Amino acid sequence: MPVNKDEFRRALSRFVSGVTVVTTLSRDNRPAGITVSAFTSVSLEPPLVLACIDRRASLHDYLTEGSHFAVNILAENQEYISRRFASKDQERFDVAGYKYGVSGVPLLEGALAYIECRVVHAYPGGDHTIVVGAVESTGVADDRPLAYYRGDYAHLK
Repeated sequence: MPVNKDEFRRALSRFVSGVTVVTTLSRDNRPAGITVSAFTSVSLEPPLVLACIDRRASLHDYLTEGSHFAVNILAENQEYISRRFASKDQERFDVAGYKYGVSGVPLLEGALAYIECRVVHAYPGGDHTIVVGAVESTGVADDRPLAYYRGDYAHLK
């Protein structure tokens, strides 16, 4: 018997995850971004990462049709950015300073790290698309990470 959606979500909530904002450019070259917790590394050689994007997300088509994206790993003091990029508000970048990376995608200022990628694969994954990126550029800062646990933000000691 399959597990129902609520049971599955409850079990997954026990997994502590970092919080990221995936950014790219829209069709008219405007910054686009969304909060994503389903992110992981795939390979060190070559350096690959993946992010799972809901097919209904505003960013989905830009990401799957575009050539580049960035994963911005949020710092502990960036909960407000996570909340804004998770909202339906289309003016998400109003609360976050950013600069453009080497590929032209927006990189959030104050992020704990950024990973700039070239899209190499997009696979169907149920109600999500699994987007694999080849890492082309990274940057890191010394700070504490923003974490997510049991449906809420958590702070690591």
